[in-house]
Amino acid sequence: MEKLHMGTMGWSYDFWKGNLYPEGSEHLLTEYAKNFDTVEINTTFYRIPSRNTVRKWTEETPDGFIFSAKLPRKITHVKRLQDCQEEFEVFLEHMSLLGNKRGPMLIQLPPGFVPEMSGTLNDFLADLPEGRFAVEVRNKKWLDEKFYGLLREHAVALVLLDHPWMPEMNMITADFTYIRWAGDRKKVKGTLGTVEKDRRKEIKDWAVKIKGFLDDSVEVFGYFSKYYSGYPPGDVRMLSDSM
Repeated sequence: MEKLHMGTMGWSYDFWKGNLYPEGSEHLLTEYAKNFDTVEINTTFYRIPSRNTVRKWTEETPDGFIFSAKLPRKITHVKRLQDCQEEFEVFLEHMSLLGNKRGPMLIQLPPGFVPEMSGTLNDFLADLPEGRFAVEVRNKKWLDEKFYGLLREHAVALVLLDHPWMPEMNMITADFTYIRWAGDRKKVKGTLGTVEKDRRKEIKDWAVKIKGFLDDSVEVFGYFSKYYSGYPPGDVRMLSDSM
């Protein structure tokens, strides 16, 4: 399905060797891209990747592969979307080297970023350049029609977050949606390379929702964390088999 892009949060996991990756694999991104057509880059949250690193990512993946990426935490968590134009411009310039492999950019806001800061969020979204952006909130007080209207105004997607802190989320605010299966890191280690929590029911329920999004011509990007079931590649395959 051309409008369905499913993958995992990150790929550089040695503990996937022997299941997703062949034993002895060195080029994990190349192996990853043999199985899935998209990935969420989580290292960008901690630092802006060098130009050479971004070029290497493009070289190691086939045509049609899509990278989504988190904005650096310096922008979202430290500066909280204020006085961060320089960092944002450098981040976007480096990510532009992905070319047509660049997918949505994820604006992940911390729990302490509250609805009273909506003016700051509006100013930031108003200055976004061309491209796809998605906003994730981890404070359920955001989830009302005022917030959804703000996102629609700027054609930004609401991240549908499957997380123990957050209620069920289904709202579409752009021509695409961005789903993140975050899981519960207090209950799942995610480093064993195997399923630790049975998620079959939840994944089947999500498959029904996603079919509805696709029927409405909404493009879907979705990423599983290692803390969801413990083995994200298996979650992606289970969801694909349920579609």
